[in-house]
Amino acid sequence: MVLASNNNRPLTAQLRVQDVQIAVREVGINPNHWYAVAWSDSLPPGTVKGVEIWREKIALYRGTDGTLGAIADACPHKNVELSRGKVMGSHLACRYHGWEFDATGQCQRIPYLPPEQKLPCAQARSYPIQERYGLLWIFPGDPALAEQMPLPEMPEYDDPGWFAVPVNGHFQAHFSICNENAMDVFHGFLHEDMQGWFDPQLTDLRDEGGAIAADYRVSYGGPIAKLLGFTDRASGVTTKTITVQYRYPHYHSSLEGVSSLYLMRLPVGPTESRSFAIFFLKLALPPWVTVPLRRWLLPLLQRQFFERFLVQDQEMMESEQRAYLANAQRRYVEINPAIIAVQRLMVRQYQQYQATLGEKASPH
Repeated sequence: MVLASNNNRPLTAQLRVQDVQIAVREVGINPNHWYAVAWSDSLPPGTVKGVEIWREKIALYRGTDGTLGAIADACPHKNVELSRGKVMGSHLACRYHGWEFDATGQCQRIPYLPPEQKLPCAQARSYPIQERYGLLWIFPGDPALAEQMPLPEMPEYDDPGWFAVPVNGHFQAHFSICNENAMDVFHGFLHEDMQGWFDPQLTDLRDEGGAIAADYRVSYGGPIAKLLGFTDRASGVTTKTITVQYRYPHYHSSLEGVSSLYLMRLPVGPTESRSFAIFFLKLALPPWVTVPLRRWLLPLLQRQFFERFLVQDQEMMESEQRAYLANAQRRYVEINPAIIAVQRLMVRQYQQYQATLGEKASPH
């Protein structure tokens, strides 16, 4: 469904004032999706770590044999955090009494009981988990739906023609505030000291069957235009189309075959969010040049480019969250229809999940 089109003139000239849906700041998540929770290399064999998805604490572990497990971060014995535990082969042992649990959450051994002793019924909730794109993904909703829900497709990931840059984000803000920031290309003004994009125009807005996509025409200049290969002069300016798609709960944006960004959102709680992003850049250099340069080019891009952008965005998002907490009833307005569309999608996803809970609770 086309929400707005560019048949006549840029939508920027047709923007209308709209009240922001304050309710979106209170919605929870639809857990029936895959959420990226950690980078794969942060969980080597024989280690465990705690993660959180919308107030659900989960213990991730990788057995010494490579087994991956994701179980509720509370031992069924004393509710001690299993993320403080110890990996024992393919099991995770609670640090308190050594009770061992397998990847299904079932207690398999209690060290102070004889082998022939029948074990108590001690079961921790387990979560579907998979590893892809250098990330660990968890499905916190109905396990029966996990196989039906796909992960984002990243065709650039295995293509040597693209240079991949992983980027972390951690924000003290509700995920809706963070998601609106990702869809909002009009905030290039914030990054003007880095000579980022400018003169944005929203040209197209579409509802693509559960996803919101927006096209913006933006101008690039300075070091960014030179880095992306738009011009061989830092003083040069070029105009390109950037497409941003929000397919709940994650983002993808692309810039005319030059760059591609996949941003995986992790809602931690009502005022905390994380993101795991992979930025793919098509460098105007052959792979035999970029591969040896990767060791120093990767941290340089992360430190001097992406982290600087992210810090500026973080300050704005956390400022917005503080203002909301100080006065949740204060009205404010939005003129970008892409933001309103994303807000409606987030609210709709939460309402759809709540409706499924009501159906399960109703008598038949």
